[in-house]
Amino acid sequence: MEPSLRQMRYFIAAARSGQISRAARELSVSQSAITTAVRQLEDIVGCALFRRRVHGVTLTHNGTIFLEHANRVLAAVDEAVRAPRNTLSQLDGRLRLAMTYTVAGYFLPAYLERFSRTYPHIDLQPLETTRSEIEAGLASGEYDIAVVLTSNIVDQEWLDFETLFRSPRRLWVPTSHHLLKKDDIQLSDVAKEPYIMLTVDEASNTTQRYWHQAGCRPKTLMRTSSVEAVRSMVANGMGVTILSDMVYRPWSLEGLRVEAVSLASLVPTMDVGLVWAITVELSPPARAFADFLRTSLARDRQAIF
Repeated sequence: MEPSLRQMRYFIAAARSGQISRAARELSVSQSAITTAVRQLEDIVGCALFRRRVHGVTLTHNGTIFLEHANRVLAAVDEAVRAPRNTLSQLDGRLRLAMTYTVAGYFLPAYLERFSRTYPHIDLQPLETTRSEIEAGLASGEYDIAVVLTSNIVDQEWLDFETLFRSPRRLWVPTSHHLLKKDDIQLSDVAKEPYIMLTVDEASNTTQRYWHQAGCRPKTLMRTSSVEAVRSMVANGMGVTILSDMVYRPWSLEGLRVEAVSLASLVPTMDVGLVWAITVELSPPARAFADFLRTSLARDRQAIF
């Protein structure tokens, strides 16, 4: 028996959301449909893909490997669907595309590769820099368009943006942490734990805002600009953190497990999208990239969300 694309889509949705119920809501299907699809996949591959826990599901080591391949399969199918139309495109020109650190490291690379194959005659020039430098570069015409964390954008009358992707934030804890046994985890519970604070891409500013709104303060043990340092510190039991699913990976560089669980407290999502200067007309390559990213994410959302 071969796995179906629907089974892989349901599996990916459960893996990304961390909860069967949430995956079912986002895909507008029943929980039993997700559960059945996952069990069928596990029967086909001959091993467990998820660990079932009180707060949801987490990937096993084999599940992590399968997720990587499943994402590639669905990306290939998406490319095959677009290929007949894309081969007719001879659009050329230069695309100066700016992006922030988190976008460059955890979101955009696969889409850049697919865009380059779709539009081989466009001279793609990607650049990673800070949000403030991107805003200045868009205003001056140094960059054509950018992909940033739109949840960090401060209102600018000369900028326009479009959010394309919202990534939930969850609590990261080491395996066997006592909070895993708690049904409803509040920020007040997290405030009692040593906290590893990520600082890159204005992460600490965002964190402090929702902590302040909740009337709590994190007990910060360490501040770092490295996501991998945060992951390793959490996995080794030095503290906990709250970060988005987009940067979540279940294993630290040392091979230790990191668990991600949903919070009962309201925590804002981390949003990703396009930003451009309304005072500068978008070039044809920039419009093509914007349309490509919108279409690709809409298709991928069927599999992921």
